[in-house]
Amino acid sequence: MGADIKQLRTRIKSVDSTLHLTKAMGLVASSKIRKATEAMNRGLEYAESLDEMVSRLIACEECKKTPFVSRKSGNRIRLVVIAGDRGLAGGYNANVFRLLADFPDAEVIPIGKRACERFNTFTISAEHYSYHDAMALAQSLCRDFAEDAFDRLGVLCTKYHSLMSQEAYVKWLLPLSSDVEARSEGIVFEPDETTVLNALIPDYIAGMILSCVKESFASEVAARRVAMDNAGKNAQEMLDRLGLEYNRARQGAITQEITEIVAGSNT
Repeated sequence: MGADIKQLRTRIKSVDSTLHLTKAMGLVASSKIRKATEAMNRGLEYAESLDEMVSRLIACEECKKTPFVSRKSGNRIRLVVIAGDRGLAGGYNANVFRLLADFPDAEVIPIGKRACERFNTFTISAEHYSYHDAMALAQSLCRDFAEDAFDRLGVLCTKYHSLMSQEAYVKWLLPLSSDVEARSEGIVFEPDETTVLNALIPDYIAGMILSCVKESFASEVAARRVAMDNAGKNAQEMLDRLGLEYNRARQGAITQEITEIVAGSNT
């Protein structure tokens, strides 16, 4: 009986430590949600503006002749994979890597500490990823694409639906699709449409990558907040159950001691 009480006391202490940890991580995630969603919304607005401008440019016939617009399909895929900086975020990282399994032959460029650890590369934080980082990557990707180093460029990231729902998906960036409805009537591009498009492409790719990173980080924070809330509830329920078991065991031990004392006094 004494061993059971000691074991229960150890388990209660362990679960209580876990509960404090989940509460602390939940509070940290809550403090980051507002800032992360604001950064995500700014990134989405910027990406939308870039997408509209590029759509107007590639609607011009001359721009369709550039190497960045739709060309013959190929199987050489390069993926920018955005995962989280930390674990304990529910299925956030697992969903990203599960989708990545659908592209076994893709060349991967990881962003986020978990992705960098998986591919044994230099650590790049998703939380602190900057426009300067995105532009450096975009210039390298555009140069390689123009030199026919790969056929398709995509970003494997996470779409933020709500605090409770996030979804891993692939956003394809290159080649640009010439099947667009945008029109460029009334807009004059100087010196010409092709020159403007070629100059804009690195900014476009950088803006899209940065937007995906910001949205993925907001998804990570939201997923961690929900996961820590659920873990905290489970830990509290386990703590309550262990408390009842401990009280029953302790009461049983006291009853047994009283019984032994009474039995000893009667002999």
